[in-house]
Amino acid sequence: MSGSAENPPAFNVMVVGQAGRLQYEALLFASSLRLADPGFSGRLIVAEPQPGGAWERETRIAPDVRAELEHLGAEIIPFQAVHFGQSYPQGNKIEGLATLPEGEPFVFFDSDTLVTGPLSQVAFDFDRPSASMNREGTWPEPELYGPGYSDIWAALYDRFGLDFASSLDPAQPEEYWERYLYFNAGWFFGADPTLFGQRYLETALAIRDDAPEELALQSLDPWLDQIALPLVIHGLGGGRPGPELDGLDGDVTCHWRVLPLAYARESDRVIAALEAAAAPNRIKKVLKGYDPMLRMIYQGRGQKVRDMFDRDDLPTKEKNIRNQIKRAGYWMR
Repeated sequence: MSGSAENPPAFNVMVVGQAGRLQYEALLFASSLRLADPGFSGRLIVAEPQPGGAWERETRIAPDVRAELEHLGAEIIPFQAVHFGQSYPQGNKIEGLATLPEGEPFVFFDSDTLVTGPLSQVAFDFDRPSASMNREGTWPEPELYGPGYSDIWAALYDRFGLDFASSLDPAQPEEYWERYLYFNAGWFFGADPTLFGQRYLETALAIRDDAPEELALQSLDPWLDQIALPLVIHGLGGGRPGPELDGLDGDVTCHWRVLPLAYARESDRVIAALEAAAAPNRIKKVLKGYDPMLRMIYQGRGQKVRDMFDRDDLPTKEKNIRNQIKRAGYWMR
């Protein structure tokens, strides 16, 4: 089920959409996909958690957002969050995989992603699942006299009967976080969402409810989805993405995350794509209902943030970018 630039495979795309911020992000994603890749022929599925179960509040997409998503050809498919929901919203990406058709290749994206190029031309090898390397060493955080990176990760691989040694990057030194398989869960893909989703759910629940003792001092929130993901991908025969996937987190997609950060540090090309996706009158009318998009995109606050930074000389730490925006009074989420 592999593909090449000349003969890319067909696949479906999933994002999560629900009441509040995520529904507007999903609409911007859908608009950018149709604008940047009019040749995309797969299904765009917006997984919508339903109220009840593990959610204690209204989660359904608002009627005006729903209408525009459907106008763009998105299919809004409901699912019931049983295990995560309100207590761990990141679990939506795990339980929401049940909305995808069994046996059909899929790519998941966080809703705060923009498509900026021909996604359908990316040479995915769906038999070798992978995920985003656009990450930092956020987990684990070894204690001075506690288990180190190797002990913590080895315990997890042992817990699920996986070969730990073959997951390592030998080019990286011992006890350096990049030696160990660790992804950003902002995008991932596989050949069968049913198999992938079941394995992801079982792995995440086992870590949450019965973690190895080596994890006793480690925080699982908000990192649980990113702790389980490499174990799932390695167990399904996948690993780190190859150069054929460089367009993801590159020329084809951008995980923008928070609008003030996007305006501060993304390229002119990405910002132009973002504003083009938000420009059609039908889309604009709806996105203006979300205050951060109203102010950042349509009222010019984003450009004010952009003028504060030199993209060729950004602060090295994201925290410093955030603090500078906050001091100027422009931070919104």
